[in-house]
Amino acid sequence: MERLREPPKPPPNPAEELLRGWPELQAFGVDWVKKWLDLRERLIKIAKVLRRFPWMVEVIKQRPMGILHPYTVEVYVARDGSEACLSLNPPKAYCVQNGAVKEVKLDLEFSRYEVYEEKIREVYRPKGLLAFTTAAREYVRML
Repeated sequence: MERLREPPKPPPNPAEELLRGWPELQAFGVDWVKKWLDLRERLIKIAKVLRRFPWMVEVIKQRPMGILHPYTVEVYVARDGSEACLSLNPPKAYCVQNGAVKEVKLDLEFSRYEVYEEKIREVYRPKGLLAFTTAAREYVRML
């Protein structure tokens, strides 16, 4: 038997590997990613949406994420593409319209299922009095 001259390399850290492939998740913090590593598929879905909407990364960086569960992160896109919203703790959300991010109360109710971007997704509409305004949009839930 031959002796090894160098100690074997330790196995790669799964959290570091995930962050290398999906750097958008660093907005939540390394400890948060490590804590929720068992929900890897959900984290990857979140990262894909963050990659599509980079402004969301900046919004997340400005908020403490220590107790946030990955399944409470919700993203809605207006069907006409005019607005995208990130909800970290409903009903508050951060929406971008015409390049400006603002905090809004996003009070939505389920409307129906619909094919959007080749997937069946949930469609929501504003709840209450907002539903009767002419500016009321329908939102597709991405996350």
